[in-house]
Amino acid sequence: MQLPGRETPALQWVLRRNCSITPRQLVAVYASLCVLSLAVGLGFWWQGATYVLAFAGIELLLVGLALGVYARHAADRDTVTLAECELAVECHFGRQVERTAFRAEWVCVEPAQAQGSLVELAGQGRRMLIGRFLRPELRAALAQEMRHALRLAQAGLPPQAPQKSELEPQR
Repeated sequence: MQLPGRETPALQWVLRRNCSITPRQLVAVYASLCVLSLAVGLGFWWQGATYVLAFAGIELLLVGLALGVYARHAADRDTVTLAECELAVECHFGRQVERTAFRAEWVCVEPAQAQGSLVELAGQGRRMLIGRFLRPELRAALAQEMRHALRLAQAGLPPQAPQKSELEPQR
Protein backbone atom coordinates (compact mmCIF):
# COMPACT_ATOMS: atom_id res chain seq x y z
CA MET A 1 0.00 0.00 0.00
CA GLN A 2 1.30 3.45 -0.89
CA LEU A 3 0.30 6.19 1.53
CA PRO A 4 -0.31 9.71 0.18
CA GLY A 5 2.78 11.89 0.48
CA ARG A 6 5.19 8.93 0.71
CA GLU A 7 7.32 7.51 -2.07
CA THR A 8 8.07 4.27 -0.22
CA PRO A 9 5.50 1.55 0.38
CA ALA A 10 3.95 1.40 3.83
CA LEU A 11 1.92 -1.11 5.76
CA GLN A 12 -0.94 0.22 7.85
CA TRP A 13 -3.26 -1.31 10.44
CA VAL A 14 -6.40 0.69 11.26
CA LEU A 15 -8.25 -0.69 14.26
CA ARG A 16 -11.52 1.11 14.78
CA ARG A 17 -14.63 0.85 16.88
CA ASN A 18 -17.46 -1.21 15.40
CA CYS A 19 -20.26 1.35 15.05
CA SER A 20 -23.59 0.50 13.48
CA ILE A 21 -24.41 4.13 12.63
CA THR A 22 -22.22 7.02 11.51
CA PRO A 23 -22.42 10.43 13.22
CA ARG A 24 -24.07 11.93 10.10
CA GLN A 25 -26.76 9.23 10.11
CA LEU A 26 -27.19 9.80 13.84
CA VAL A 27 -27.92 13.50 13.27
CA ALA A 28 -30.55 12.61 10.65
CA VAL A 29 -32.26 10.14 13.02
CA TYR A 30 -32.16 12.66 15.87
CA ALA A 31 -33.59 15.44 13.67
CA SER A 32 -36.49 13.20 12.61
CA LEU A 33 -37.07 12.23 16.25
CA CYS A 34 -37.18 15.93 17.19
CA VAL A 35 -39.68 16.77 14.45
CA LEU A 36 -41.96 13.88 15.40
CA SER A 37 -41.75 14.47 19.15
CA LEU A 38 -42.31 18.22 18.86
CA ALA A 39 -45.27 17.65 16.50
CA VAL A 40 -46.91 15.36 19.06
CA GLY A 41 -46.08 17.81 21.88
CA LEU A 42 -47.54 20.74 19.94
CA GLY A 43 -50.68 18.70 19.24
CA PHE A 44 -51.17 18.09 22.96
CA TRP A 45 -50.37 21.72 23.73
CA TRP A 46 -53.03 22.79 21.22
CA GLN A 47 -55.53 20.55 23.08
CA GLY A 48 -54.62 22.19 26.41
CA ALA A 49 -52.09 19.72 27.85
CA THR A 50 -49.21 22.20 28.11
CA TYR A 51 -46.89 20.01 30.19
CA VAL A 52 -46.48 17.41 27.43
CA LEU A 53 -44.51 19.87 25.28
CA ALA A 54 -42.20 20.73 28.19
CA PHE A 55 -41.50 17.06 28.92
CA ALA A 56 -40.92 16.40 25.20
CA GLY A 57 -38.33 19.19 25.18
CA ILE A 58 -36.57 17.77 28.24
CA GLU A 59 -36.63 14.29 26.70
CA LEU A 60 -35.12 15.55 23.44
CA LEU A 61 -32.40 17.43 25.32
CA LEU A 62 -31.40 14.31 27.28
CA VAL A 63 -31.49 12.06 24.20
CA GLY A 64 -29.40 14.65 22.34
CA LEU A 65 -26.79 14.65 25.11
CA ALA A 66 -26.59 10.84 25.09
CA LEU A 67 -26.26 10.73 21.30
CA GLY A 68 -23.58 13.43 21.48
CA VAL A 69 -21.50 11.28 23.84
CA TYR A 70 -21.94 8.32 21.48
CA ALA A 71 -21.00 10.36 18.39
CA ARG A 72 -17.92 11.77 20.10
CA HIS A 73 -16.43 8.27 20.40
CA ALA A 74 -17.79 6.78 17.16
CA ALA A 75 -14.57 7.63 15.31
CA ASP A 76 -12.18 6.27 17.97
CA ARG A 77 -9.38 4.20 16.44
CA ASP A 78 -5.79 3.02 16.64
CA THR A 79 -3.67 3.50 13.51
CA VAL A 80 -0.29 1.80 13.20
CA THR A 81 1.86 2.59 10.15
CA LEU A 82 5.11 0.84 9.27
CA ALA A 83 7.10 2.78 6.67
CA GLU A 84 10.81 2.34 6.02
CA CYS A 85 12.28 1.78 9.51
CA GLU A 86 9.66 3.66 11.51
CA LEU A 87 6.56 2.39 13.27
CA ALA A 88 4.16 5.31 13.81
CA VAL A 89 1.24 4.82 16.22
CA GLU A 90 -1.78 7.09 16.61
CA CYS A 91 -4.48 6.44 19.21
CA HIS A 92 -7.65 8.52 18.80
CA PHE A 93 -10.01 8.55 21.79
CA GLY A 94 -12.66 11.25 21.64
CA ARG A 95 -10.83 14.51 20.97
CA GLN A 96 -7.55 13.21 22.37
CA VAL A 97 -4.89 12.00 19.93
CA GLU A 98 -1.75 10.31 21.20
CA ARG A 99 1.09 9.88 18.69
CA THR A 100 4.32 7.96 19.11
CA ALA A 101 6.97 6.81 16.67
CA PHE A 102 9.33 3.88 17.24
CA ARG A 103 12.40 2.77 15.33
CA ALA A 104 11.47 -0.58 13.78
CA GLU A 105 14.63 -2.31 14.98
CA TRP A 106 14.04 -1.31 18.62
CA VAL A 107 10.33 -1.94 19.04
CA CYS A 108 9.05 -4.94 20.98
CA VAL A 109 5.53 -6.28 20.32
CA GLU A 110 4.07 -8.29 23.20
CA PRO A 111 0.75 -8.93 24.92
CA ALA A 112 0.43 -6.49 27.84
CA GLN A 113 -0.69 -9.07 30.42
CA ALA A 114 -1.99 -12.47 29.39
CA GLN A 115 -3.71 -14.15 26.45
CA GLY A 116 -6.32 -11.80 24.96
CA SER A 117 -4.95 -8.65 26.58
CA LEU A 118 -4.03 -5.48 24.70
CA VAL A 119 -0.92 -5.49 22.51
CA GLU A 120 1.98 -3.53 23.98
CA LEU A 121 4.43 -1.72 21.71
CA ALA A 122 7.56 -0.77 23.65
CA GLY A 123 10.91 0.67 22.75
CA GLN A 124 13.24 3.58 23.35
CA GLY A 125 11.74 4.16 26.81
CA ARG A 126 8.18 4.56 25.49
CA ARG A 127 5.25 2.19 25.38
CA MET A 128 1.74 2.20 23.95
CA LEU A 129 -1.15 -0.20 24.26
CA ILE A 130 -3.17 -0.87 21.11
CA GLY A 131 -5.96 -3.20 20.07
CA ARG A 132 -8.77 -2.03 22.36
CA PHE A 133 -11.17 -2.07 19.38
CA LEU A 134 -10.13 -5.56 18.31
CA ARG A 135 -11.74 -8.72 19.65
CA PRO A 136 -9.51 -10.31 22.34
CA GLU A 137 -9.05 -13.55 20.40
CA LEU A 138 -7.61 -11.60 17.41
CA ARG A 139 -5.02 -9.59 19.37
CA ALA A 140 -2.44 -12.38 19.25
CA ALA A 141 -2.82 -12.52 15.45
CA LEU A 142 -2.28 -8.75 15.29
CA ALA A 143 0.90 -9.04 17.37
CA GLN A 144 2.16 -11.89 15.16
CA GLU A 145 1.44 -9.93 11.98
CA MET A 146 3.23 -6.87 13.34
CA ARG A 147 6.28 -8.92 14.44
CA HIS A 148 6.53 -10.43 10.96
CA ALA A 149 6.29 -7.01 9.27
CA LEU A 150 8.92 -5.58 11.65
CA ARG A 151 11.31 -8.45 10.86
CA LEU A 152 10.93 -7.69 7.14
CA ALA A 153 11.59 -3.99 7.79
CA GLN A 154 14.69 -4.82 9.85
CA ALA A 155 15.99 -6.95 6.96
CA GLY A 156 15.56 -3.98 4.64
CA LEU A 157 12.70 -5.53 2.70
CA PRO A 158 9.62 -3.45 1.85
CA PRO A 159 6.64 -4.06 4.13
CA GLN A 160 3.98 -6.24 2.65
CA ALA A 161 0.54 -7.29 3.71
CA PRO A 162 0.25 -10.92 4.81
CA GLN A 163 -1.15 -13.38 2.26
CA LYS A 164 -4.00 -14.44 4.53
CA SER A 165 -4.72 -12.43 7.63
CA GLU A 166 -6.88 -13.56 10.53
CA LEU A 167 -7.72 -9.87 11.03
CA GLU A 168 -9.65 -9.59 7.76
CA PRO A 169 -13.40 -9.17 8.27
CA GLN A 170 -15.45 -12.29 7.69
CA ARG A 171 -17.83 -11.99 4.71
